Amino acid sequence: MRDSLLVAAAVLITWGASLAGPFHFDDYALLADPAVASPDGWKQLGRAAQTRPLTYLTFWLNYQLGGSDPVGYHAVNLALHLAVVLWLRAVLVRLLPARAATLAALLCAVHPIQSEPVNYIFARAILLAALLCVAALELWLRGRRWSAAAAFAGALLAKEECAAFPLLLVLLHVSLGRDRREWRPIGVMLALSLAAGLRVFHALAAGRVEGAGATAGISALDYFWTQGVAIWRYLRLLALPWGFSVDPPVEPAPAGVGLAAWLVLAATAVLATRRFTHAREGFWWIAGLVLLLPSSSVFPAADLAADRRLYLPLLAWAPAAAPWLARWRTASLAPLVLMWVVLGVGRTAVWNDSRALWEEAAARAPDKVRPKIQLARHLPPEQALALLAEAERLAPRDPTIATEQGRAWLAANQPAEALAAFGRALALEPGNARYRNNRGLALSLLGQTDAAARDFESALMSDPCLFDAHLNLRRLGRPVAPPAGCRWTAPQQAAFEQAQ
Repeated sequence: MRDSLLVAAAVLITWGASLAGPFHFDDYALLADPAVASPDGWKQLGRAAQTRPLTYLTFWLNYQLGGSDPVGYHAVNLALHLAVVLWLRAVLVRLLPARAATLAALLCAVHPIQSEPVNYIFARAILLAALLCVAALELWLRGRRWSAAAAFAGALLAKEECAAFPLLLVLLHVSLGRDRREWRPIGVMLALSLAAGLRVFHALAAGRVEGAGATAGISALDYFWTQGVAIWRYLRLLALPWGFSVDPPVEPAPAGVGLAAWLVLAATAVLATRRFTHAREGFWWIAGLVLLLPSSSVFPAADLAADRRLYLPLLAWAPAAAPWLARWRTASLAPLVLMWVVLGVGRTAVWNDSRALWEEAAARAPDKVRPKIQLARHLPPEQALALLAEAERLAPRDPTIATEQGRAWLAANQPAEALAAFGRALALEPGNARYRNNRGLALSLLGQTDAAARDFESALMSDPCLFDAHLNLRRLGRPVAPPAGCRWTAPQQAAFEQAQ
């Protein structure tokens, strides 16, 4: 009990200030998603079009109970992280000495690399999936194999990134020398993982997932080479927790560099087999690598590296490091844990200030465009336009830069300049309904209502449910009835009804 209280106190001290944090980037999309912000949104969670239904159910409950106040969302993330590390310790005492189990839980609890999944509301999926995987592991160790399979099925409904968890059980079976007759539930879990993978591919083919697969901007092979380098960056951050960024400066790696990185990782796995039996350090090291493979191997994503991807693997790598840490005296361990806590508190302070978060990212990746775009949204118009000019020099044909320039000009009350910027974005991507709506907005502000209405109507031809275009047409007194299949959130519906 004392050790569990120590872990819980460490979590609250390190991450408690996250309750004061704001929403960030993808978090705002939740507030505009009918599956979250509509009273009957829960009914949509069973549809094939809805990925991660269990996670979205928690978002729906958050919205129904607290609306758009971020405190409740952050409280759930913090509670999930606390539950994960406390349950992890309870499970690890079955496999490790009590001191090592507590140290492993502490490492997972307060290491600053955990700042993104705890502070970023949209990253809740990995917290929920990890909790259910820990539950599945405990059920498995208690001999409740089919209950473990059910818990894992829930984890897949939270986030498909946990798909490799059944392989951890396979490794554990081999490590502990268990009866092979117990492998049938593992086969069912592997089948569930395959089904979850096919579901993701279906969502990608239907265009419901942006920034992944064919839309990631990188081939599967190039992504694979790059992940060899990215994994070594994760390991460096675990050992030397400094240099964090919400948009890491990771670029596509040459094939030779990537191959070398993967070969060294493979060599560590081979060496780990020397201490593999009886769930010793080697088993946990290999298990962590396996848990990382779904997000960091051949399935391409626009984010070449993201610290939140280490949350689940760290549940295995922490027990790998714990026996070594357990040999340290308490007087030597205390400064290390205190350093983790202090750095974690510092990371939360950065996450609590959106401008600081993107200033850090822009400074650490000066050649990347996205941090500049995100930072521009938190700057006065004059500073934003100067920063976006730098981004345009890096990527002159990126329509998102022109779009942000248009928004900055509107914030500066310069609709003519905004019209030119929105026009450039539309010229670069003519079929984008939102870009056409943006141009229409600038035209309406310039008093060119007929031309604006044509842009709004054209946007609706591409995207019949585009709320902003419907709202802008209503403001012009020329509303178009949305198709029956359109679903808007309650705030959107209210805004539409109040528009003149």
